Amino acid sequence: MTSTHTPAFAKTSRPVLPALALAALFFCPAFPARARQPAPSPPAAEGKIRLLSLDDVVQMALTNNLDILITSYTPILDQFALNGLFSPYDPALSLQVSRTFTTQPQGFYDGLTLPPYTTIVNNYAASLTGTLPFGMTYGLTTPMQQYTTPFSLYTPSPSMTLTQPILKNSWIDNTRYQIQLSRKTLRNDLLALRLQMENSVSSVKTAYFNLIAARENVAVQRAAVTLAQQLVDENTRKVQFGAMAPLDQRQAESQAASSQSDLLAAQLAQAVQENTLRSLLDPLHLDEWRDVTPVPAETLLAVPENPDLSASLRTAIDSRPEMLQAKINLEKQHLAIKYTQNQLYPELDLKGSYGFNAASAMFGQALDTLRQGTDPSYSYGVALTIPLENTAARNAYKSARATLQQSLLQLKKIETTIVLAVDNDV
Repeated sequence: MTSTHTPAFAKTSRPVLPALALAALFFCPAFPARARQPAPSPPAAEGKIRLLSLDDVVQMALTNNLDILITSYTPILDQFALNGLFSPYDPALSLQVSRTFTTQPQGFYDGLTLPPYTTIVNNYAASLTGTLPFGMTYGLTTPMQQYTTPFSLYTPSPSMTLTQPILKNSWIDNTRYQIQLSRKTLRNDLLALRLQMENSVSSVKTAYFNLIAARENVAVQRAAVTLAQQLVDENTRKVQFGAMAPLDQRQAESQAASSQSDLLAAQLAQAVQENTLRSLLDPLHLDEWRDVTPVPAETLLAVPENPDLSASLRTAIDSRPEMLQAKINLEKQHLAIKYTQNQLYPELDLKGSYGFNAASAMFGQALDTLRQGTDPSYSYGVALTIPLENTAARNAYKSARATLQQSLLQLKKIETTIVLAVDNDV
């Protein structure tokens, strides 16, 4: 048997398992170290028999199993979705340029005649806005107006505006809620990948041992056919010499036919087990295995074990992916309660702004005035918004609490199922 040194998760001749699958494999404590050795090379086209050890089949199944390959993309998609949820914290830059024409007709004031005139104003504005991770929103603006007629004037007025929620959307808002929820979803799907790997390893090991048993059964049935045929030959000679009744010979022939039938059934069972193992080892390239017979290199060996029930139960409760997923669902519900409870509060926001003003016929002089900071402008205040009914928020909070109770019952159900399964196995 030949093998390459290509890592099991980095083959170049077939689809590779994404990096998150490898991370989940190391994350899973139930896998033995041998599952991380290089996978064996594909069977040679001219080969007819392929010796496979238990390590070989485990590595090949982890590398080529379709269920693992499909499930491994879910955490990758979760990571992309999580990264996208940080977009509200991306600052936004806005640039605006416009020109305004205003024509005033002739007017009269205090006995004086005012001639008509036209005002032309060029407006320039640049702003940088965004949200900080703790809920504060900010805005940096640098507006400037340039009056060209009937006189020349530059009026820049840069300013900064800040708004900080105090009650609603203070310690948690929708963006932070979705980010935390997405992180827990990512953890949940990594556990699902781990569970899929464990199931695949269990399936391929079962198929490997079933194939060993099927091959041994064929050998037993072939020996039974040989013995039955020897008995038929001996009885035939005895009948010829008159030492046995013909009826006894017919019974021996019947037993020989039955043994032959059992052999055919055993050979069929072996062929089925070979196909089962092929489908688990490399379902993407079954044509490469069409003329190759997988032969286990190991034998069945029953090793006595005396597992401790209490220790087994503790390990299952602490390590089973189903249990860990149920606990993550509880965490998600606690997070939903935290968010919906925050939405019950009124909106109380602190607002403030600070900036400078300048006005000059020359652009340079206007900038000098801004640098001197002699004409500041600022504002501060509080904005309070009280929802009179808040029906949606109140019902969302009640729904989150009810869902938490449901999740607790589901956790108890999973725990009961695990306890009974471990007890039965022990």
